[in-house]
Amino acid sequence: MLVDMSDADAVQDHYPDNVAQCYGCGRLNGAGLRLRTVWDGDETVTRYRPRPEHTAVPGFVYGGLIASLIDCHGTGTAAAASYRAEGRPWDSVPPLRFVTASLHVDYLRPTPIDAELEVRGWVKEVKGKRVVVSAEVHAAGVVTARGEVVAVPMPEGFGAG
Repeated sequence: MLVDMSDADAVQDHYPDNVAQCYGCGRLNGAGLRLRTVWDGDETVTRYRPRPEHTAVPGFVYGGLIASLIDCHGTGTAAAASYRAEGRPWDSVPPLRFVTASLHVDYLRPTPIDAELEVRGWVKEVKGKRVVVSAEVHAAGVVTARGEVVAVPMPEGFGAG
């Protein structure tokens, strides 16, 4: 099923302004990727079309972009899952914002630059406040990378300035 990302309510849409500048998922970073994480059943999804500057070698995506997709989709999934577990809407207070404690990426095959990339995530486990998220990057229906993010609540004082 194809989720329409343009009208979907994404968790990143509700990040407080003082912590919404992330290169990967910050809605206030005009030069960034501006990833948006939404629910699709029990999984989360985001889509991204690589730009020419994301080239590793002609025709293929730079691995750092793949890592960024998994990273920011993972922290967005952790926030979305925490809101869901607490039965809270994404615009409720206090806001839930997660950061990366650990990132692991396995590159399975080259990722073509001319395809829209879909990242799917799911919560693998919750350990106290730590949320472990697994994710896959798909290009034209083929899994090109897998990863795991250990996400933790953003420390107090971040975004203060």
